[in-house]
Amino acid sequence: MSTPSLSPADLARYSRHLALREIGIPGQEKLKAAKVLLVGAGGLGSPAALYLAASGVGTIGVIDNDRVDVSNLQRQVLYDTQSVGRPKAEVAKERLLALNPEIELVSHTVELRAANVREIFSKYDVVLDGTDRFNTRYLSNDACVILRKPLVSAAIHRFEGQAMTYIPGQAPCYRCLFPEPPADGLVPNCAEAGVLGVLPGVMGTIQATEAIKVIVGVGEPLLGRLLTYDALAMRFGEFRFTRRPDCAVCGDHPTIHEPADLAEACSAEVTRRLSPLELRELLGKVAIVDVRSPNEFRASHLPGAVSIPVGEVERRLAEIPRDQLVVFICRSGGRSLTASAVATRAGMTNVADLEGGLLAWAKELDPSFVVAPVG
Repeated sequence: MSTPSLSPADLARYSRHLALREIGIPGQEKLKAAKVLLVGAGGLGSPAALYLAASGVGTIGVIDNDRVDVSNLQRQVLYDTQSVGRPKAEVAKERLLALNPEIELVSHTVELRAANVREIFSKYDVVLDGTDRFNTRYLSNDACVILRKPLVSAAIHRFEGQAMTYIPGQAPCYRCLFPEPPADGLVPNCAEAGVLGVLPGVMGTIQATEAIKVIVGVGEPLLGRLLTYDALAMRFGEFRFTRRPDCAVCGDHPTIHEPADLAEACSAEVTRRLSPLELRELLGKVAIVDVRSPNEFRASHLPGAVSIPVGEVERRLAEIPRDQLVVFICRSGGRSLTASAVATRAGMTNVADLEGGLLAWAKELDPSFVVAPVG
């Protein structure tokens, strides 16, 4: 594929990029030739789309079959009040073209499924996943591995965010970190758990940054590194992980050879959630598994808790007792829900998690308990 040359208008619009030795005219030409797909045009997709359009990515695809709701406006900055009720993909196209009419916008007003993922993904060079549904997240990951497409994935929960990048042949995929998805409904979405309005702005711009780096070929992407962000403590952390030889999609002997829709989970599969007061009454009678990072655990933890970071839960299940209630805990409740889902899918039935995490424990029961920031 030939690289398009920059027009006089491009030279004026992207002059600040051209001044960067790492980008310059060759890098901007790569951006102009690039095709990036946004899976989801919500909280994460909104800032990512705006910055990719402003940066001169030549073709941007947006896949989203939802309509703008007034509750979206607290964090989804692609939309305004007059957009309420309209399809997100269509509104996003209008907004991005208004920002940069020199690029091409493609709206995919459909639900991403195994039946259409190959056709859609094959048209793009880089995929950004910003959805809040695990089914879509795993489908995007598996399709990118199979189709050999770079993927930048991010997620948000309350005051915390995480991001990682996958490049075929160079990095582990999302399944290497989280082999099995929790059931839809097991981990609460933004409507159920709440989310700080600016949080997706931080994580979405990180996704855009990663995409630009991958396209231009500069810097060090988040390969084998899960970047974490704690908005309350204003701290970034990092969790390193490696490719799993037994990964179902990118391992030595993969069992997933075609993108597939995940089986819908039974609606009865729901984790028991304990309040801080309920957990305090059970101390000494339950097994407490702290799924934060080792650094967080060393800084502070509940009496009797054992440390098994969330990314290690699946391979360390044998260390978790089966003869008593197991309570997973983390900082604010997001990672513990993921760990609960992994344990539940592995056949553990006596599982719970601490609702609101250790932040809720400190707020409701013990103000002197200092919760370490993510990292």
